[in-house]
Amino acid sequence: MASARNQSISFADIVETTDAATLEVQSKAEGPAGALPLTDEMLRHWPSGDLFGLSQNAGMGWSASEVDRDPFLILSTQGGLRAPDGTPIALGYHTGHWEIGLLVQEAAEELTLLGKAPFAGMVSDPCDGRTQGTPGMMDSLPYRNDAAIVFRRLIRSLPRRKGVLGIATCDKGLPAMLLALAGTGHLPGVLVPGGVTLPPREGEDAGKVQSIGARYSHGELTLMEAAELGCRACASPGGGCQFLGTAATAQVVAEALGLALPHSALSPSGQPIWRDMARRSAKALVALAARGTTTRDILTEASIRNAMTVHAAFGGSTNLLLHIPAIAFAAGLPRPTVEDWHAINVKVPRLVSVLPNGPHYHPTVRAFLAGGVPEVMLHLRALGLLDETAMTVTGEPLGRVLDWWQASERRTRLREQLVAMDGVDPEDVIMDRARAHQYGLTSTVTFPRGNLAPEGSVIKSTAIDPTVVDPDGVYRKTGPARVFTREHDAIAAIKGQGAHPLKAGDVLVLIGRGPMGAGMEEIYQITSALKHLSFGKEIAVLTDARFSGVSTGACIGHIGPEALAGGPIGRVRDGDLIRIVVDRIRLEGTVDLVGADGVEFDCLEGSRILAERSPHPNLSPDPDLPDDTRLWAALQAVGGGTWGGCVYDPDAIIAALQAGSSNRPNPALVEKTP
Repeated sequence: MASARNQSISFADIVETTDAATLEVQSKAEGPAGALPLTDEMLRHWPSGDLFGLSQNAGMGWSASEVDRDPFLILSTQGGLRAPDGTPIALGYHTGHWEIGLLVQEAAEELTLLGKAPFAGMVSDPCDGRTQGTPGMMDSLPYRNDAAIVFRRLIRSLPRRKGVLGIATCDKGLPAMLLALAGTGHLPGVLVPGGVTLPPREGEDAGKVQSIGARYSHGELTLMEAAELGCRACASPGGGCQFLGTAATAQVVAEALGLALPHSALSPSGQPIWRDMARRSAKALVALAARGTTTRDILTEASIRNAMTVHAAFGGSTNLLLHIPAIAFAAGLPRPTVEDWHAINVKVPRLVSVLPNGPHYHPTVRAFLAGGVPEVMLHLRALGLLDETAMTVTGEPLGRVLDWWQASERRTRLREQLVAMDGVDPEDVIMDRARAHQYGLTSTVTFPRGNLAPEGSVIKSTAIDPTVVDPDGVYRKTGPARVFTREHDAIAAIKGQGAHPLKAGDVLVLIGRGPMGAGMEEIYQITSALKHLSFGKEIAVLTDARFSGVSTGACIGHIGPEALAGGPIGRVRDGDLIRIVVDRIRLEGTVDLVGADGVEFDCLEGSRILAERSPHPNLSPDPDLPDDTRLWAALQAVGGGTWGGCVYDPDAIIAALQAGSSNRPNPALVEKTP
C-alpha cells in the first residue's frame, strides 16, 4: 500500500490508454427488443414526456411490455459506493447513509413483486460529526433546505409517480426528506428510517469519542487509548449514531408523525428486521395509493402535537425545535411556537433513559428492543397525552396501531431478547411515569429569557449534570464571562492552550455563530469536551449557535436575537458577571448580565448597561462563511428565523423583495456612465 501511495503518476499515465481493446468503440446498437404497450388513447392524449419516459424505461432494461406499470419513486440519502460484499469502493461521509442502498433494493424488489415500476433517486447528506470544528459546519443547517428543494424537484420530475418512499437516517438528510414529503402532500408518502449503528462491546459511543482530543490535551487519555477508542466507536458499518442525537430523534419524530411504520425508528442497520421494514413500507405505500390516502391526510395538527409529545417523552435533540416547525410549514400547518413547546414539556414527563441523557446510558438499539416509539406511546396514551385519532401510514389511526402493538408477538420477543442478550430490563430503558420520577428524570427542555436572551433561548434542562443542581431542582450559577467570537479559540481555551485557559466556574460565551455569523453552526466539539472533562460540569455555555442532539450540560443556545442582529449577547465583555437560573421542574429560566467592572447590580441595570454598550469589538461574520450560507441566513430570517424553523417562506420573501425593489431604481434602466 505504501508503494502505491508514493508511486508517481506521469503525463502519459493520464493521457494514454494502454489497452488497445479500450479503443474499440461501437457507434450503433440494436435497441431493446419488443414493442411499447401503447394505445390510441395514450398516443392522442399523453404528453410527449410521458411517452418518452416509456422509451427511457425500456432503454434502461425494463421489459418493454411492462414499462407502463405504475411508477413509485424511492428517494434516499445513500452515500458512498459499496461492493456486493460490503467493502468500500468509495467511502460515504458517514455510516448513516452507507447501507441505505440495501433498503432501496429491498423496497424496489417488493414494489416489483407488487406489479409496480420502482424508480430511485438520491440526494446524499453530510455528517455533522465529520464537520465539527471545521468550516464545513457552516453548511450543515442550510443543507436541509437545499436538499428538501432538490427532493421535491425530483418528485415533481417523475410526473406519473403514484407515491414516494423516502429513506433517510441522519441529522439533516432525514429532516430534509420529511420536508419533501410534507411539501408534496397530495401524494402518498412513507418514510423509512435508516436505523442505528451498534455500540462496541468494549469502548465508547460515537458521542463520547468526539472528546478524545480535549481529554488527551488534559492528560485524561493516553495517545494509545485515544487511538484505540477512536477506531472502535462505530461498531457496525451502517446506521446513525448510537445516542439519541438529532439523527435518532428525527427517526423517532418521523414515526410519531405517523409517516413511518410502527416500530421502525432506531432499527439496527443491516439486520433482517431492518431489511424487512423496507419491504413492509413499500407495501404500505402501495396500499395508501390504492385507497387514495395522501400525506396530507396523515400530517395534521394532531400529528404535529403527537410528535412534539413523543419528542418530550424521549428527551430528544433540541434541533427538532427547528425541524418540526419546518415540517409543519411545509405541510401548510400552523408552526408550533415557543409557548406551544413549553406547554407540552410542562405536561409530558421524560420516560426514556438512553445516551446522552441517562441516568442509564443505554444505546439507542436498546430503546428499539425495549419497544421504541410505540412502547413510549403506550405510556403516553395511559396518561391521556396523545391524540389517537391521528392517521398513520398503516392506513389505520394511531389508536388501532397501539392496540396491535400492546398484544403483538414482536413486542414480546424483542423485549425478551433485550433481557437475554444484555441483561437489561426493558422497564429501565422505557419507563412508566412513576419509575421515571423515581430515577429523577425531568421534562426535556426549558426556554430561558432575560436581558441576554430577550427573544428566548433553549437548554436541554433534563441533561444538566444532577450534581450541580440544587436540591429544589434548580440550576443556579453566577460566574465571569469568557467571550469568544470563534469556535477554534474557545476549544483551544478548553484544551488549556494559550495564555488564558478556561477554568471551573467560568461562563463560556460564544457569539457571532448564529445564522448570520456562521450558519448557526453546531458546537458539539465544545459541549462534548465539557461533558467528558473532569471539571467540565463546572462551566456553563451561552451561545447564539445551536447544539448537537447529543449535547448535555448547562449549555444554553439559540439565544435570540443573535449577536450580529443586534442581540445583547453580542455586547458581553470578558469578566462580566453572568447569572443563570434554570428550574428543571417548572421549566423556567433566566440568563442575565448582573455585574461589570467589579460592581454587581440587578438585571434591570444590566439591561440598561447592555443597551448603552457597543457590540463586542471582535464581533463579525466568520471569514470562512460561504456566500451560499449568507444567502440562506437572509432568506430564512425573512421566513421567521430560528424560532420559525429556518424555513424559506416564498410569500414573505417575495413581498420583502418587492418592497425593497420599489425603493430602488431598476438597474436595467439606469443609464451607464461612459
